[in-house]
Amino acid sequence: VQLQASGGGLVQAGGSLRLSCAASGPIYEINSMGWYRQAPGKKRESVADSGDTIEYAESVKGRFTISRDESKNVVYLEMNSLKPEDTADYFCYVKYRLYGIRRWFDGWGQGTLVTVSS
Repeated sequence: VQLQASGGGLVQAGGSLRLSCAASGPIYEINSMGWYRQAPGKKRESVADSGDTIEYAESVKGRFTISRDESKNVVYLEMNSLKPEDTADYFCYVKYRLYGIRRWFDGWGQGTLVTVSS
């Protein structure tokens, strides 16, 4: 299973970006898809998850919106009112099952860099 993320870039504070991530491969079922981010010198942190319930980090609530296109196995992250502290590598992930295998797997995409200038 592969994840391809896109949509990062450079934006001024207050601006918007939309990230997308497509999962491909022999996926039987997806439990959740979401986004983490990692800023320079900091630990990776969860940003948003679209499992049974949608969850957001406190720091992005009201500004970021996660959505999924289940027919295409794509997850989006709409980011508005961006702040310099949102600058980070953003990584998408998927929790999935393969055909004929009961256990769940975690897959990660490559990071897409978001830089917010002040």
